Order: sequence, then structure tokens, then C-alpha cells
Amino acid sequence: MVLKMGTESQVEENPRKGGLRTMPFIIVNESFERVASFGLQMTIIIYLMTYYNMSAATGTSILGLWGALSNGLALFGAITADFYLGRYRAVAYGSISTLIGMIILWLTAMIPQLKSSPCSQNQHVCNGVTALQLAVLFSSFGFMSIGAGFVRPCSIIFGADQLENKKNPNNQRILESYFNWYNASSGISTILAVTVIVYIQDNYGWKVGFGVPAILMFLSVLMFQIGSPLYIKVKAKTTENLVIGLFQAAVAAFRKRNTRRPLSDCDEFYRWPLESDVLPPSKDFRCLNRACIIEDPQRDLNPDGSASNPWNLCSVEQVESLKALIKALPMWSTCFMIFVDMNVFSFSLLQTKTMDRHIFPHFEVPAASFSVFMIAALTIWIAFYDRVLVPLLSKYTGQPRGLSPITRMGIGLISSGMSIALSAITESIRRQRAIEEGHEDDPNALVNMSAMWFVPQYALLGVAEATHAVGQVEFFYDLFPKSMSSIASSMYTVGTAVSSLIGSILVSGVDWLSSTGGKTSWLSSNINRGHIDYFFWLLSFLSFINFLYFLVVCRFYESLNDGSSRLSHVAEDKECDYRLLHES
Repeated sequence: MVLKMGTESQVEENPRKGGLRTMPFIIVNESFERVASFGLQMTIIIYLMTYYNMSAATGTSILGLWGALSNGLALFGAITADFYLGRYRAVAYGSISTLIGMIILWLTAMIPQLKSSPCSQNQHVCNGVTALQLAVLFSSFGFMSIGAGFVRPCSIIFGADQLENKKNPNNQRILESYFNWYNASSGISTILAVTVIVYIQDNYGWKVGFGVPAILMFLSVLMFQIGSPLYIKVKAKTTENLVIGLFQAAVAAFRKRNTRRPLSDCDEFYRWPLESDVLPPSKDFRCLNRACIIEDPQRDLNPDGSASNPWNLCSVEQVESLKALIKALPMWSTCFMIFVDMNVFSFSLLQTKTMDRHIFPHFEVPAASFSVFMIAALTIWIAFYDRVLVPLLSKYTGQPRGLSPITRMGIGLISSGMSIALSAITESIRRQRAIEEGHEDDPNALVNMSAMWFVPQYALLGVAEATHAVGQVEFFYDLFPKSMSSIASSMYTVGTAVSSLIGSILVSGVDWLSSTGGKTSWLSSNINRGHIDYFFWLLSFLSFINFLYFLVVCRFYESLNDGSSRLSHVAEDKECDYRLLHES
């Protein structure tokens, strides 16, 4: 991920470095990191409720904040890698930070003083958790979040750095093959995390269950460092970057908000660098065009043609980049609810633990492994859509990808809402059976009901993520100029961070409101007394409202694309006698 404007990144030129021989070290590093990280996240809610005496709502809120921090730091990690550390050091430092976090979490399971004693069923008052115990726990989460923020956005691009060779005519094919293998390894790693690691935790306890991911993370760091002499290491660039350029365009437009110069003159706009495309600013958000108007060439420009004050005069490219980001925000905001729906996994885990999870008489699926059905549905849908539906739909829709990105995003939102509605219905049935069987006061009692009832919900969530996520990335990639392609790919990650934060606030709010007046909270740790089904119905209603908002946003983009967008100005280039700034 490269967030920069201007010159190319510098690369160490050495024919003995890079190439396919570096792939095992990089892919194994990412695979082990993913197995270790996802393996911990699947069952950590049970650990928090058992050894830190947290309620289901509190634990879910904390995990939501952890997810928000991890995903939010991905953008910070990418920028830091591109402009300060370089991708090699970012991945190395991030891997070590993740390892430290996992070791600390493993120590909480090994050392009794670092956690409280679990409450027995007959205890009315449990031992409290000390500030030191919480500090140690949260420090482990913090180290793992920092590690994820550096490794995940940088690892895949660091691997591409090793294969980049523009002199090779097969370079594009090699890179495409690499991305396919990298994503395949990530998918396999996730499946191993939700099956093998969860099985170990479920059957051998937390000491072994946390120790195995820590060992895998140690091997991840070791493998990455062993390959160090072979790597091509792209040097960080400290030149002006795109993110700063966006802020400069906003500040310049605000400073020049009272300018009297017309916004339609095609020969008074500043362009830098000199070889940039000769296009006028678009008519969308015309007030921002003030940022690139040259009011006084003697005052605004340096002898070499550059802006004397970039916070007062910006290029057309910077202004158009800011406009593209503003255009993307309404559609980006529609994605929050789908990730909130996916982040209720902690409650689904509590549900499946009380149900019959046997597939065969002597084989029981761990409760946390049910998310494998979501991953399987996601994988199957992507393959089916790409190989079967695209050739059929493209003939009727005229879209080379079968359906437009916006249509696929809408399908994802509908699938997500249907999944949560099914979850509400299933929980209503499960809770009613638990009460009829006399388990109202025993949340750990097994209900005479198969956990396979939850498979359709997980499958729908997998289809929702497959359609919405891919459509969203394609939509942003088409909307943004090429210089912002890295931001297009990071919008998804930042969106999951915001969604995790919203989900955490929503869980805490519902828990507080539903427990006022001494009533049992909807999100009570005793799910047989609580009403998780009510919470799921609330999410279903919010998903419906979000879909209506999505339809309104779609109309907004139709109005932007009615001929007044930047693309419509390409045909007008010949009508203006553009004055490019010349070097002195």
C-alpha cells in the first residue's frame, strides 16, 4: 500500500535479491500470524467471562473496541511504512509486537495471579478483578493490535515488492498469481484457526490453547527474519504524501472561501507536477475549486513553478482527490451496519455452546468453529459467481463483472439483514425450549436442539460479505483516481474499524437500557433469562433502515454522474487553451 504523490519509491537494486525464493518466508509469516491471531479471537469471550468475571455484554464491547483498534491502526501502519519505516521494518516490528501480545496473554493463563478465580455456579459474590490484572490483559490486546496494524496492510505489498520487475513481460501474470496464492493461504489459515486452534482450546484448556498460537507466532517471526538477506527492501519516502495533500486542499479552499475569482476559468488553475494530466476541475463541489485557483502568480508561485504555500494553493489533482473522497463517504457509511451484524459472533458462540453440536455420534463441532460455515459459504459463492454467474449475467447486464458493484453491495446488505432475522427466530425457538426443559437458571445446560439450525445464518453472512466486500472495493477503486488506489483498498479496513466501534457502543447501550429498573438485560450472561432475540430483531430493523439509506445514497450517485462529473470534462479539453506552468 503506497500513499504517495510524486516520485517512485526507491528500491535496492540487487539481482540476487527478491524473486520467488522469498515467497515461502513471507507467506508463512502471514499464515502463521493469521492462524495465531484468529485462533485467539474465536474463543476469547469465554476466557473473559470465566477468568475476568465479565458479562457477555461487557466482554463483547471490549472485543469490539479491540477489533476497532486493530483495524483502525492498519491505515496508520500503512502510512508509517510508506513514509517512515519502510515495509520490511513495518512487518518485522509488527510481527514482534504481535508475538509480545500473545506471550502476555499466554502468561495470564499460566500465572494464577494474573487473573481472577472462576466463579462457581453456587457463588453469589465472585472475586473481583484487580486493576493490575486488567492492565496486563489490555496490554496484550494493545500489542496485538499494533502488530496487526503493521503486518496486515504491509505484508501482501511487501511480497509484491519481491516480484515487481517491469522489464519482465510476464510481470503482471506473476503478480496476479502471487495475489491468488496469498489470498488462498489467508483463507486456509483462517479455516485452520477456527477449527484446529479452537479444537485445541476446547479440549486441552487455555494454557495449551494460548501457548500454541504463541509458538506459531514465534515461528512466524523466525521465518520472516531468516529470509531477511534475500529481501528487496523498498525505502521509505519522506516526501509529501497524499493524505497531507487532502488536508492541504481542504484548508486552502477554506482560506480562499471569500475569493471573487470565477470558478469556471480554465486557464487559472494550478497543476503540479508539470507532467500531470491537463484537465479542468469538475463541477462537483465547485466551492473546493477555489483551492487550485491562481490569484496572483507572483505571490502564489515559486520560480520553479511550485506553490509557494501549499496550504494556500493546491493542484487540480489534490482538489479532485479530495472531491473523490467526499463522494465516497456516503456510500462508505452504508457499509457499517453489515459489519455490526457480523460482530455479534460472541453471542452466537454462547448460543451454540448450549446446543447439540454433534455431526456424527462421536464427533462434536466446537462452538467457535461454526464460523467455518461462513468462510465456506464465502469461498463457494466467490467461485460460483466468478465462474458461473458472471458469464451468464454479463450477457444481459452489459457489465463485464456480471452485476455492478452497487448492485452487489445491495445484495450483501439484504443477505446480512436476512441472516440476523433468522438468528432472531432461531434464538426465540432455542430460548423457549430451554425454559420448557427447566434450564432457565442454568445457561450452560444443553438444550435438546441441534446447533445446525445456525448454519443458514452463517452461510448468509458469508454470502453477504462476499458480495458486499468485493463490490465495495471495486466501487471505490473505480471512483477514486489512480493516485488514491491505496486509499480505495484501505476504506474497507477502516470501515470495519468504525463498525467495531459502533457495535461496541450499541451493545453497551442496549445492555444499559434494557437492564434499567432492575430488569434482566437483554444481553445477560444467562442467555436463557436474557433476550438476545430482541437484540437481533433490533439489528434487523437497523439493517432495514440502513438498506433504505443505501437506496437514497444510490440516487445521490446517480445525480453526481448525470454528466457533471469529472469524466464528462474529458471531451471539453479541446475547447480550452490551457496554460501550463513552465519550469524556470
